[in-house]
Amino acid sequence: MTVEASTRLNDVDIDAVGGLVAAVGADPAKGQTTWAAHVAWKGAFASEARVRKFAPIPSDEPPALGGADSAPNPVEQLLAALGNCLAVGYAANATIAGIRINDLRIDLKGDLDLHVFLGLTQGHAGFESITATVSIDADATQEQLDELHTKVQSSSPVGHTLRTAVPVDITLA
Repeated sequence: MTVEASTRLNDVDIDAVGGLVAAVGADPAKGQTTWAAHVAWKGAFASEARVRKFAPIPSDEPPALGGADSAPNPVEQLLAALGNCLAVGYAANATIAGIRINDLRIDLKGDLDLHVFLGLTQGHAGFESITATVSIDADATQEQLDELHTKVQSSSPVGHTLRTAVPVDITLA
């Protein structure tokens, strides 16, 4: 099924997505982008991130980790970022494929050993594993949903970042 470029499906602006695809296809340099966030410490374990023109995104730790539990902590935000990225991928790719999404839910969990974070040992401080369970109600066959799922997994920027060793350079100014 093909969707006309002037229609909206899943409340996605197909014209905008199509325009971006055409622009990057015609000029690959337009596909190279840089994203930024600016974080300020607010005291104790609270901080806030500023991204573009949006309201600050707060962060804090739960009481068991010494925080005031005023906001999600950074590892919860990382899980949320993956889930949000996957949701964008499902919406975009389903729309391109002409699949109407009625409901989409993504539940994420990550296993993390606090020993390194707490300074009790050395080693890997990050997630040992992350699982995401996608529940999608869509006007599509199981085969179409399987193809959609494969496409989303193969094109998720946050998913790729988490699955691949990405150089991270943290400097002290």
